[in-house]
Amino acid sequence: MTTDEAVADPNTPPPPGLRERKKQRTRNALVRSALELFTRQGYEHTTVDEIAEAVEVSQRTFFRYFANKEEVAFASQESAECHFFAALCGRPADEAPLAALRSAVLDAWGSIGDAIEQMVPPELHMRMYRVIESTPSLLAVHLRRTAEMEERLASEIARREGLDIDADPRPRLVVAMFSGAIRVSGKLWGEGEEDSMVTLRDLTAFHLDYVGPTLAGQWDK
Repeated sequence: MTTDEAVADPNTPPPPGLRERKKQRTRNALVRSALELFTRQGYEHTTVDEIAEAVEVSQRTFFRYFANKEEVAFASQESAECHFFAALCGRPADEAPLAALRSAVLDAWGSIGDAIEQMVPPELHMRMYRVIESTPSLLAVHLRRTAEMEERLASEIARREGLDIDADPRPRLVVAMFSGAIRVSGKLWGEGEEDSMVTLRDLTAFHLDYVGPTLAGQWDK
């Protein structure tokens, strides 16, 4: 037995095999090509055939990974959201709800950036954010997905606090306040000239610091 085998964590999943790595590379290539096309020529003017052709795969291969063009448009956003939600679930149980939300989004920024970078260049992810905000069909989807994410966050806050989400309004209220600060930050970032993730993180932290004290402290159960 080698030293590495002796100290290996039995709960750690084995590294992906060659086939899985190849599938992940193909998926990432499709996302990158799609976002490059969307940001260069517009979402509405880009076809699935163009995305597949850019990666030198068939349309059939594209549909093995994504149900439609909309799904690939939000692929890097989905990855970021999953990392944020996992970070919230991992926050200390005694942390106040708003503090947990703030810490989750800011402390997870590094891992979110790493996850995005494995899929697409961070600057491409950020440019796609502007495309989403300026494309009516994508903005409608974004708002729907945001509402769904807010409900997931509120349910997690209610679980952490031992509350019935339908009887106590605070989980949804605190998530609404948090999401409002996130949206304001994103809007101002989108209107500015700086397009880095660091700039967006700083704007987010600045606006979250303005969220009022009513829901910010510890809650009595």
